Amino acid sequence: MRILHTMLRVTDLQKSIDFYTQILEMKLLRQSENEEYKYTLAFIGYGDETDTTVLELTYNWGTTEYDLGNAYGHIAIETNDIYATCEKIKKMGGVITREAGPVKGGTTVIAFVKDPDGYMIELINKKDAGKGLGETV
Repeated sequence: MRILHTMLRVTDLQKSIDFYTQILEMKLLRQSENEEYKYTLAFIGYGDETDTTVLELTYNWGTTEYDLGNAYGHIAIETNDIYATCEKIKKMGGVITREAGPVKGGTTVIAFVKDPDGYMIELINKKDAGKGLGETV
């Protein structure tokens, strides 16, 4: 078994597709509309769905806001150079909510960015990915 995708409800599908494809450099893999039930799905990711986990962006026609609740945490994305990635995101109008630096109580370098609907995305340097807090100091 494996994780196939994570679904996020979005209020402006094109704005979300632009954020994930232009700023976070994912690819739009497929998109479909359901006219009867009034929703559109867009699947985005860094690789083919047969090999990698992707995001499903769901736009329910006419919905302009969602309550994100307090149970959602974040999606984590690996990056080769977290500092350069943060600078690029800022230059492209993205919102960095936590600048790159070591996680509290550890050495793993992380940053946080917010997508157009307020979903949090954690960026983790590739060399630190999968190490949790990293070595304690």
